[in-house]
Amino acid sequence: MMKRKILALSLCLCLIVGLLGACGSKTTGKDGGKVIKIGVFEPFTGENGGGGFQEALGMRYANKVYPTVEIGGDTYTIELVEADNKSDKTEAVSAAQSLISSDVALVLGSYGSGVSIAAGEIFADAKVPAIGASCTNPQVTLGNEYYFRVCFLDPFQGTVMANYAFQENAKTAAVITQLGDDYSSGLGNFFVEAFEKLAGAGSVVSKEQFQTNQTDFKAILTNVKAANPDVIFAPSSIATAPLIIKQARELGITSVIMAGDTWENSTIIDNAGEHADGIVLSTFFDEGDP
Repeated sequence: MMKRKILALSLCLCLIVGLLGACGSKTTGKDGGKVIKIGVFEPFTGENGGGGFQEALGMRYANKVYPTVEIGGDTYTIELVEADNKSDKTEAVSAAQSLISSDVALVLGSYGSGVSIAAGEIFADAKVPAIGASCTNPQVTLGNEYYFRVCFLDPFQGTVMANYAFQENAKTAAVITQLGDDYSSGLGNFFVEAFEKLAGAGSVVSKEQFQTNQTDFKAILTNVKAANPDVIFAPSSIATAPLIIKQARELGITSVIMAGDTWENSTIIDNAGEHADGIVLSTFFDEGDP
């Protein structure tokens, strides 16, 4: 899992080298050396804190492996400036503004499409390029000439999961998404669209939504159980995943449970325990990486 994260961040570094050559934010360090500041725009706290911290660790590691960059024949030390967007759209704007005030040359992040979308205008107005390693919603980069990414998009991810479900003989599906979350609702909608094209209109037999920070899912899962779908697609956060998995199994739901790339985190297995067996998810993959 960590290798795939580092691969994405290595791709980020390839983009960074090209972008830094065009950026004007180059400063002098305390020792008189030349410095370029790179903003780390991630959720270190809040609902997506686990994923944001995981991504930030990759960025810190990349900075350790590549502490300098050559631009125009000069060597610059790369300094990371971290800002916590707290998994919140309002806080994301403040975090983005703090990075701009810190005179960063470019920004990496964020884990979580919603906060990335919220901060996009701030980066564009300041003409500071941002590169997302895992923000998969199309709206992150749509119409924003300063936002880039190195990951796949949710229309692709949702279609892949729908294809997998159908190929595994699923004829009906239920979809559970988080109300107001751009990633969850967007990916859920793309799955619905793709699955109904394959299995026919009405094949998505239940669509349920839950609130941010909700911990009791028994009511919506009872509705899902009554619909008796072959599969459940529930794109959600690392914190929410084990709760949905455990409560579904405790209610006697035997449907295959599936989700997107956010579920590629070992803490979900740790917290869901034996109930995590058989869970299906999509994630970044490099066939050349053993």
